[in-house]
Order: sequence, then C-alpha cells, then structure tokens
Amino acid sequence: MLEVRGLRKVYEGRGVEAVRDLTFDVGEGELVCVVGPSGCGKTTLLRCVAGLLARTGGSVKLGGVQVTGPPRGMALVFQEYGRSLFPWMTVRQNVELPLKEKKVPRDRRADLVAESLEAVGLADVPDAHPWQLSGGMQQRVAIARAIAYEPQVLLMDEPFAAVDAQTRAELEDLILRIWQRLGMTILFVTHDIDEAVYLGGRVIVLSASPTVVLEDLKIDLPAGRDQLVTRALPRFAELRGEVYAQIQRAKESR
Repeated sequence: MLEVRGLRKVYEGRGVEAVRDLTFDVGEGELVCVVGPSGCGKTTLLRCVAGLLARTGGSVKLGGVQVTGPPRGMALVFQEYGRSLFPWMTVRQNVELPLKEKKVPRDRRADLVAESLEAVGLADVPDAHPWQLSGGMQQRVAIARAIAYEPQVLLMDEPFAAVDAQTRAELEDLILRIWQRLGMTILFVTHDIDEAVYLGGRVIVLSASPTVVLEDLKIDLPAGRDQLVTRALPRFAELRGEVYAQIQRAKESR
C-alpha cells in the first residue's frame, strides 16, 4: 500500500540533512509504528510521505502511484489537535469539512460523519464546539474527521503526546478498535516505545539525524491487545527492551 524508497530530505536554507536514506514498505491493512531519538526526523518523514513537504531525493508511492503532493487517499492526524480543529465550527461541521472539499454527496456525508462519530464514541456531541470538549475528546474529533474521509492510509504524528496517561491508553485502544473494524493501513509515529510495541504489528526504529532505518522489528504479540494483560507479558518486556536498546545506540552514535 505504501512504498518508501531512498527517501532523503535536506533543508537547503539551513544546510541540514534531516533524512539521509529511508526505505520501507507498509502492506495493506498493516499498523506500523515508527520510533526514534528526539529530533531524528520522524515528523519530516511523515510530512514527506503525506506530500506536504518536497523530498530532496527518493520516492513515495501510494498504491503504486507516485506521491507528488497531498494525495486523496491519505489522511493525517496531528499531535496538535487543537490547531487542526476550527473552534467556530461544531464537531459535525469539523468532521464534514474535508468531505465537502472531496465533493462527497450530502446524504453520504451525513452517513460518514455519523458513522465516524459513533466509532470514536462522540455520537452524542455532534453540535458541540471543540472548545467545549476535553483534550481527549478533541483528539477523537480529529480522528473521526480522518476516518470519515475513508483514506487508504492513515498517518498519525504523535497523536496522543498532549493528553494524560489515562486518556492516552483509551485512545490507543480506540485506534486498535478502529483499525480492526475498518481494516485501514496506519503509519503511526510516536516517541513512546511502550506505545509503539503495544500498537504495532511492526516497529520501525530510526537512527539519529541524518536518519536511516536501524531496525524493522516484527511485533509477535497476540492480536487481541489489552492494556493490562499485553503489557504484563514477558515478550512485551523483551520487545520493549530491544527497541529501547536500539534507540540508545542511535543516541550514542550521534
């Protein structure tokens, strides 16, 4: 579904090589997490994949088609959910907005909005405004907007970094439910090693900048993830330790 080949990004004005050589695939229906040291270029990678940032070299393909700008088959959920929601619009209007831009017929828009709000547990607040909701609920609105768009690939850029630990756990499980229910392809960037191991079918570990792939680790945990049971498994601790060790090595090699 997603092919990244030799991706390179240099910020010419600053002469900074952020990403040197990234190559990986994400298969249809996979949930793949990306981790790495702070400042290693995770967000740069995601913006290049989304077509929001011009690449210096390499290629990105969505379903075999070259990405040269923001493709219609992708949706992106940002960490700063507050900035991505329009405070003067209701929850329903925020979720519906990209569907209008996509020229989805009105009846279909209404169905997609209702279904996505139901999926994220916000079916009872369609007429509320974002500023009337908690941070976790606002991020649910951003997720609802993304899945209502019916993307082939959902990109998530540290989407739970700004919420408390309890809300974060709830949102992690929400993403797993949505992924299992809709079967969409997800590329999930996070700085949290535990989160990456808990969510991912694979974890891609990035080096320090300029970035390359250090490891593409298969997460062989049971499919039915549970915050208490899964995290208590010896294998979870082993996988977490392996990812942590790679990131520490990346930091030391700077």
